[in-house]
Amino acid sequence: MTLTIVARDADKGLLGVAQTTNPLSVGGRCPFIRSNVGAVSTQAFTDPGLGPLAINLLSLGYFPEKVLKELRESDPHHAHRQIGIVDKNGRAAVYTGESNKPYCGAITGENFVVMGNMLKTDAVVPAMHRAWLDTEGELFEDRLLAVVTAGRDKGGDAGGHRSSCLIVYETETYARTDLRVDFMPKAEGKPDAVDALAELLKRWQPLIEYYKFRPHDPTVPGWADWLAQQGTPFED
Repeated sequence: MTLTIVARDADKGLLGVAQTTNPLSVGGRCPFIRSNVGAVSTQAFTDPGLGPLAINLLSLGYFPEKVLKELRESDPHHAHRQIGIVDKNGRAAVYTGESNKPYCGAITGENFVVMGNMLKTDAVVPAMHRAWLDTEGELFEDRLLAVVTAGRDKGGDAGGHRSSCLIVYETETYARTDLRVDFMPKAEGKPDAVDALAELLKRWQPLIEYYKFRPHDPTVPGWADWLAQQGTPFED
């Protein structure tokens, strides 16, 4: 019941996941990332325990395809899972079990996996793929959001979009971007969780660079003052 991109920025080595779904709090169950190791989403009939296991196997040097094989062999309910993996070198792999609900599918290539299950139409995943290709060269976070938005606009999750997330790791052990919409009520003609995620990213984007250097230099101005100095004051 989720549409997702798992990806790597080849120029900067960033790793990221963006996704949206009908159930609440997708960001707390599906995405797992470790800088300089890899990014994973475990979804459909989700077992969140598979995410850390996949990351640990990647850290041991397993290729994504080998990780998926190990996960299937250790999970008696693997037919119900959909799992996408991109490692630190851009190698990608995806598994969609035969018990996933239609429409379901995935497209993968160097540095990315786009995938979904219980989608409204079979046009969702191809639209996500096109958005990934069309946004090459843009800010990584913007590319991830564009992919999820494109999938939503083609029908997205058959149940709607109550939650969403966008998470990016650079070289630190903590995320450079970690945006989550845990609940948005469904209402015809009203913003959904993808719209709310876009609003969060719009406000967060000017602060990405600030929070890269602030941990290493606590003498810099506070975030609001810093934004004002850059000529982009924060607006409530």
